[in-house]
Amino acid sequence: MGFSSRMDCCGQFVKYSLFIANFVMFVGGAIVFCLTLWTLVDRSFVNELLGTNLFSGAVYVLLVTSVIICLVSFLGCVGAGKEVKCLLLTYFIIVALVFVTMLIGGVLGYVFRERVQQTMRQEMRSTMALYGGRREITQAWDLTQERLQCCGVDTWHDWNRYGPVPESCCQELFGGQRKECTIFPTITNLHNQGCLYVATNFIRDHAAVIGGTSIAVAILMIFGMIFSCLLFNMIE
Repeated sequence: MGFSSRMDCCGQFVKYSLFIANFVMFVGGAIVFCLTLWTLVDRSFVNELLGTNLFSGAVYVLLVTSVIICLVSFLGCVGAGKEVKCLLLTYFIIVALVFVTMLIGGVLGYVFRERVQQTMRQEMRSTMALYGGRREITQAWDLTQERLQCCGVDTWHDWNRYGPVPESCCQELFGGQRKECTIFPTITNLHNQGCLYVATNFIRDHAAVIGGTSIAVAILMIFGMIFSCLLFNMIE
């Protein structure tokens, strides 16, 4: 395999451009993979409070496709370096399919960023009534309030309808000890911010990072497809 003398200079440029594009795609895919794992770990403690599977579905899609991106980009590097038309054709087909999947996942993550506050208030209020009765709901609220340092939906007064303020609302002291806030809750012994505001910003930030990164990688894939087509046609 090789280029004709007339196309040698241009062919070498396309070849190395494809190689560089795939290297950047590999790095981008690895970054998306790490970001999605980070999001899945951080999201686990609010999973019961989200009220929609749109965000988690988008994250799982991006997790799988980021792994495929890393593998396919390696295939593209081999195809470009060895100048194998079969590998380049396989690379183009797989990248085209992954491009659509990656773009959809990125768009879903970005769209969810704008829908967070609309869905979370209603779902969070409905789960407050189940606190103490369902283990997964209780753990989700406790972990959310502890890690995000918040209390209730909009304010700690939201808990007055359902019983005493949970201990997870109490401000933490040194050594894992907490101030007493369940009997006489005040702004000096519990978390003042509502969890809706804090969690909304938390999820929005995660969705924005994941969505933005995946869309950037998807755009890079366009260049990969273009260079692979050009190289495929130039190879004798």
